[in-house]
Amino acid sequence: MAQDVVDNNAVEQFLTFEIDNEAYGVEILKVKEIRGWEPIRAIPNTPDYLKGALNLRGAIVPIVDLRERFNMEKVEYSPVTVVIVLSVEGEKGDTVIGIVADAVSDVLDVKMTQIKEAPNLGAKIDTCYMQGMYVTQDKMILLLNINKLLNPDEFENLADIA
Repeated sequence: MAQDVVDNNAVEQFLTFEIDNEAYGVEILKVKEIRGWEPIRAIPNTPDYLKGALNLRGAIVPIVDLRERFNMEKVEYSPVTVVIVLSVEGEKGDTVIGIVADAVSDVLDVKMTQIKEAPNLGAKIDTCYMQGMYVTQDKMILLLNINKLLNPDEFENLADIA
């Protein structure tokens, strides 16, 4: 019986960004582009964290504010506020979704062996959207599983509404 071989030197790149002075990361291969904040089309009868939609070269892109998705305090968007446009995998294929972040930080090369498991925070706290933690000398970066955090099936009919 063959065993899976794990490459201990495998490196993955993550785009890191900040929300409320905390560091988060997403796989760089999921990032389509980074844009400065601009007014977007509000959509009625959607969750508060869904800020609206952006017309991106003819495609309707839902914009999710992660501060509100994570139940953090709302803030006014500033000149450094960004929208990170991501390709998210869903049951019906890939969907493009934007997330609002306070600022973009860096691109990190992370050895897969350096990623710590997401902590178990009990049955009442859902950590399924966390891919793991990466710890540097000065900070802890929460690596997000955007396919679980931004389930594109939630936004399936958004183009029709917009």
